[in-house]
Amino acid sequence: MAMKWAGSWVLATVLAVAGLAKAAVVEYHFKVAYMSAAPDCYSKTIIGINGGYPGPTIRATQGDTVKVTFENHVVTEGITMHWHGIRQIGSPWADGTAAISQCPILYGESFTYEFIVDRPGTYFYHGHFGCQRAAGFYGPLIVDLPKDKHEPFTYDGEHMIILNDWWHRSIVGQEQGLESINFAWVGEPQSLLLEGRGRYNCSNVPEYKPAGLSCNQSDERCAPHVWSVERGKTYRLRLASVASLSSLNFKIEGHSMKVVEADGHSIEPFWTDNLDLYSGETYSVLVKADKQGDNFHLGLNVRGRNDEQVPTGLGILNYKDKPVQQPTTPAPKGPAWNDFEASKRQAKTYKALQNNPDPTSHPFDASAPVTRTLVLLTTQNKVEGRIKWSINNLTYAPLQTPLLAGLVYNISGAYDTTPPPDYPAHGYNIFAPPEPPHTNVGSGMYQFNTGDVVDVIIQNAAALNNVSEIHPWHLHGHDFWILGYGEGQFDPAESPKSYDLKSPPTRNNVATFPFGWTAVRVHLDNPGAWPFHCHVEWHFHMGMGVVFTHGIDSVRARGIPNSVLGCGLTKQLFSLPSP
Repeated sequence: MAMKWAGSWVLATVLAVAGLAKAAVVEYHFKVAYMSAAPDCYSKTIIGINGGYPGPTIRATQGDTVKVTFENHVVTEGITMHWHGIRQIGSPWADGTAAISQCPILYGESFTYEFIVDRPGTYFYHGHFGCQRAAGFYGPLIVDLPKDKHEPFTYDGEHMIILNDWWHRSIVGQEQGLESINFAWVGEPQSLLLEGRGRYNCSNVPEYKPAGLSCNQSDERCAPHVWSVERGKTYRLRLASVASLSSLNFKIEGHSMKVVEADGHSIEPFWTDNLDLYSGETYSVLVKADKQGDNFHLGLNVRGRNDEQVPTGLGILNYKDKPVQQPTTPAPKGPAWNDFEASKRQAKTYKALQNNPDPTSHPFDASAPVTRTLVLLTTQNKVEGRIKWSINNLTYAPLQTPLLAGLVYNISGAYDTTPPPDYPAHGYNIFAPPEPPHTNVGSGMYQFNTGDVVDVIIQNAAALNNVSEIHPWHLHGHDFWILGYGEGQFDPAESPKSYDLKSPPTRNNVATFPFGWTAVRVHLDNPGAWPFHCHVEWHFHMGMGVVFTHGIDSVRARGIPNSVLGCGLTKQLFSLPSP
């Protein structure tokens, strides 16, 4: 059925996946509820899955259908689940984005996501309603190649490592601070976690803390996670940053890493002794267990923000022939937190793998005509006295009616039909705060045609405090090619001359650096309504995002399930015939 409405590349992908070994249906059942946890020794209430944190690993083979049923036992909140990096070909309603692809799953209700995993690689899933990712609502998702296929690299074993930052304050309190006229920023994280574990210095906990909370550094729940390896063997470490705010740097004491995969795509391998990970990014690195010694630190540090108050997150790499012990060496450090040049150099190192044997890889075609160039200016503004983030002077605000349903059923009043403004390439001073700081509010919907090839330039500018920071951007429903990065203001006449049109990497996440621009090219070949937003949890909550829509007639022809409806103006649809 997907072949009737998909774009040419999606059609090719469907045919390639269909040519794989017989696909299976992989099913999971998740109960979601509040639970008490102490990931960094400080106890707090989080959102857990099946009584655990992080969530269970979902594992499938390329071409499989994944079905995951969620029961919502979170008494005070609705939930949704986004499958980060999964393009949802033929299932745009299953993207898991509240107010865009579906209504939230209410307390006491169940909902089943069903989708095909068309690409092998390292992915993860996370809540996409409010700021629930910051409450621990996430887990890893791994898609293997069929047994008769082979990766363009070899290894003897593998480990999955979820990386994130962690706060002691509840997400409700954090959201209230962000939405108040008396703005209260969330601040820097109290801890950095590896596989859901860190260690906070309990002596820093105030004497008068909320009743029922405790901090105990001898709690086994916050003991450093141990990854065991066999001497002489090579291991694939699958890394995923689910950070809510922090750009991260990962380092293994005494070991180099060979980077081979980024966001589910094979890349030209390169060696490094430290790896930057921006929120939303996933990687695979190969590590040879060939060092003298027994136990080594895995270290996690903050990039791009002052890290003086954030202790290094630590884990242990243990050689199996020796007992596990806490290393006595200093915690490993990568580049200085404000060494942006080191981060830019590493970002420019990524290149697409040449002669990729994967039939579902997305080769770059420099000759494809660009349909449109869209410049997105990111600024910090105010709405009725409240601090917000804006794109082209428009702050994204979630709709009461899911946008996809509003478009498919053409519901009057469900969404703003006025397109967001285009940003003029010249005439705005990116090195100063906006003046005046006022912005508009809307659904941020850019409408395209299926098959369009769009160059998107993200222009980073000064915030209200005259500071510019790293913003990690994520596109749902599509991959894109990273064409390049630049300093200062994007110049439509000169800047494209620096684009990499030979081997740009294919990704679904990309960083923008302070007072600079990043250019990506996307082939819009997967019909639906797809968010493109800053993956900092707090920034998207404050309006830093837009939505790309195309091919709605095709989605309408297929239909969307009633189970994603039932809120806003879609309530009336249950009395109407299917489209």
